[in-house]
Amino acid sequence: MSDHTGTDCVRLTRESDTGIARLTLTDPDRRNTLSAELAGGVIAALDHLDGTDTRCVVVSGEGPTFSAGGDIEAMVERAETETPLDDTVRHVIENTGRCVRRLYECSFPTVATVTGAAFGAGANLAIACDVLLFHEAAEIGFGFRNVGLSVDSGTSHLLPRLVGDNVAAELVYTGEMVDAERARELGIANHVFDDETFTEETEALIEQIASGPSVALRTSKRLLRADHASLREAIHNEAGAQAAVFDTEDHAEGVSAFVEKRDPEFDGT
Repeated sequence: MSDHTGTDCVRLTRESDTGIARLTLTDPDRRNTLSAELAGGVIAALDHLDGTDTRCVVVSGEGPTFSAGGDIEAMVERAETETPLDDTVRHVIENTGRCVRRLYECSFPTVATVTGAAFGAGANLAIACDVLLFHEAAEIGFGFRNVGLSVDSGTSHLLPRLVGDNVAAELVYTGEMVDAERARELGIANHVFDDETFTEETEALIEQIASGPSVALRTSKRLLRADHASLREAIHNEAGAQAAVFDTEDHAEGVSAFVEKRDPEFDGT
């Protein structure tokens, strides 16, 4: 069984038997640019999943481009109409930035399947996910400089966490489009698959995540994203979180499966 919802720019489907939700950007004619409509659709889709027993969210782009980032047409329109600067800043924060932040803060494990180009804010949307799976033809770039802009929508927070400060600076300063293999070498992409195996390999990894102990994985995600001041604080926070996970059915199943030397069957509770 599947649930379906969405807008003209975003499609959300959810498989009730596996708990896998698929969020697809569906504006390929505009290269899935993060227009106000598309950004709002992503936010609404993620809000729709709140309170469900979703176990993994998969984000992809329909067509040859994952997302081309900022809405260039809107930029031109704002320039031609001399839109007040405050309105432009508000658009970046309330639409593009809020969309990236909402995905980054999603409580469920998130996977980006990138089959084409991810550029600028569209690249940020990809790296806001926990795991990035690249098709061999995919590429990613943070070339805000190419349109005469500084970084926005979270680049300065997200990118250095993945690649370190100096590599992040190089990618931003040069605007280089990074191919899939280099993205993997830099730690942006977790895996790169060729055209023949892409669907099979990505689905296998997505299913492995979705079949895990949901409460434990969501808790682990929150801890991995936390800004612990020290190792001591991290250990303290982990111990406190672990206390709640001890009471789950999945923990009991994991212990039983280990003792009985079989694969666990987690049901997400």
